Amino acid sequence: MTEHMRSLRNFFLYKCLFALTFWNCVSLSVEKELFTSVSNEDGSDKKIKSLPYLYTNSHQSKANFDWVLIQNTTESLSLSEITNDNVKKLVALLSNFRRGSRLQNLTLTNVTVDWNALIETFQAVWHSSIEYFNVNGVRQLSHIKSYDFDYSGTSMKAVTLKKVLITDLYFSQNDLYKIFADMNIAALTITESEMIHMLCPSSDSPFRYLNFLNNDLTDLLFQNCDKLIQLETLILQRNKFESLSKVSFMTSRMKSLKYLDISSNLLSHDGADVQCQWAESLTELDLSSNQLMDAVFECLPVNIKKLNLQNNHITSVPKGMAELKSLKELNLASNRLADLPGCSGFMSLEFLNVEMNLILTPSANFFQSCPQVRELQAGRNPFECSCELQDFIRLERQSGGKLFGWPAAYVCEYPEDLQGTQLKDFHLTELACNTVLLLVTALLLTLVLVAVVAFLCIYLDVPWYVRMTWQWTQTKRRAWHSHPEERETTVLQFHAFISYSERDSLWVKNELIPNLEKGEGCVQLCQHERNFIPGKSIVENIINCIEKSYKSIFVLSPNFVQSEWCHYELYFAHHKLFSENSNSLILILLEPIPPYIIPARYHKLKALMAKRTYLEWPKERSKHPLFWANLRAAISINLLMADGKWCGETD
Repeated sequence: MTEHMRSLRNFFLYKCLFALTFWNCVSLSVEKELFTSVSNEDGSDKKIKSLPYLYTNSHQSKANFDWVLIQNTTESLSLSEITNDNVKKLVALLSNFRRGSRLQNLTLTNVTVDWNALIETFQAVWHSSIEYFNVNGVRQLSHIKSYDFDYSGTSMKAVTLKKVLITDLYFSQNDLYKIFADMNIAALTITESEMIHMLCPSSDSPFRYLNFLNNDLTDLLFQNCDKLIQLETLILQRNKFESLSKVSFMTSRMKSLKYLDISSNLLSHDGADVQCQWAESLTELDLSSNQLMDAVFECLPVNIKKLNLQNNHITSVPKGMAELKSLKELNLASNRLADLPGCSGFMSLEFLNVEMNLILTPSANFFQSCPQVRELQAGRNPFECSCELQDFIRLERQSGGKLFGWPAAYVCEYPEDLQGTQLKDFHLTELACNTVLLLVTALLLTLVLVAVVAFLCIYLDVPWYVRMTWQWTQTKRRAWHSHPEERETTVLQFHAFISYSERDSLWVKNELIPNLEKGEGCVQLCQHERNFIPGKSIVENIINCIEKSYKSIFVLSPNFVQSEWCHYELYFAHHKLFSENSNSLILILLEPIPPYIIPARYHKLKALMAKRTYLEWPKERSKHPLFWANLRAAISINLLMADGKWCGETD
């Protein structure tokens, strides 16, 4: 018995010496651990660790085991170049690290083995102290067949396989996937391995974390699977899922699912009476980089808190969508939105991202409809700097810093002359942007203009002149058609036409006419009482007399400026003055006229009295001969009489 105990003691010492020599021959390297955590809502730190990736150190040891030792610490071991030839030695080595050992992390890189060798390695790891097992780069995996794997008595928590290449063309899918589906661990990661399917566990699974990134999984995954009752995180990014509805039913039996990442797939949802049923526990969903349109809002988890719909084909958020009362974060960046969505469907929204859409003029009432929003990311949109955008710019000033990325990310795209201008530097006047104010201002200016024109028209008696011009034109037109023989020339028949007020007629009949017609020489005067032609209008008679007279004599007095007909006669005579460029007006001031009694429409009379010399009737009788001599000289002209003689000639 003593010799037997001595031999056992020597054997134990030999093993210890071997182990110490092994650990001292290698160099320590820095370990980089990659963790994936799933935090509970109560804030407790319950983490699922994916297998640590341990990077190659410049000091490598091949020892005598045909593999490359990349890293070795008390808790971590990383080996490379594992083949069928050295698997037996690896299994033997791992058998020394039973449960309770300090070695917890194992990484195998560049593994070139067949199925049996891989399973033997897994089985050895399963019954060791290792908790996190990572296999990176499995090549030439072949001869896959059924294996009765022993999952009992393990310390394993997480397994990671990356870049697994299967060379078998014909094998049973169940033999391959059953080994991984029934693993009694918390976390399983299989990425970049062209995996087309995964079986539902045969019994209630302890999986809390599944990561199948960058594979070839389809809508058939986990359909009608009710064994993943503890699963909290499911990552299916970059696969080949197509139906959002089928994905929702896949999750419906995952009672503990909180986070689902199914981004970068081929997902779509037509919404045509297609039902969706999500896990009620799901609070975070990533649907970015798919082919989803507006109908996606008809197929969303009701208790979702964080939703990522970035890089899809969404043009608007339907108003009739089901209310997402718990939604706090919504990412709609890189879609086709034309305006900011309202919050009628998610009143608890706190963060919204609508960057890189097609928003030209964002709604200014966004924060009114979304009172709970604390941060809005709306930059990098093709903003059209116009009046409508002014309200949004004012909104930024009132929001208190809620616009993320302001002002650098908010730049004018249209019009071209403002392209590149930051919104904070874009300004328009209130009058240019307020349509009501602009209309009121234009209306007031129009009214003022109309009032000024009306005042000037009344003050200058424009309607009267228009009426007189019209009558003049009509008279000339009738004369043109009635007497075509008189179109060429008009023969003078009178020396002067006398225009006076009826109240001054006594002076005209008793003084003016007798002294001119019965004095020396032959003077023919045109007076309305004896020379107007019956049947013609008064205006036509006035025009005819003025045109057939060499001069027009106006007897001015306060009575003259009160007479309407005197005004007509003065207007037509003045018209002849300019149209024929003749000096045909003679003004006789019978009585002084105070300027204040001259009506405004007599501005021509005022101008004539200011510019032209007029004859003033003298009150002294001794001056009368000189007055008549001057007047007679002003109208002196030889006129052809009806008998063929010239008026003024002697026999």
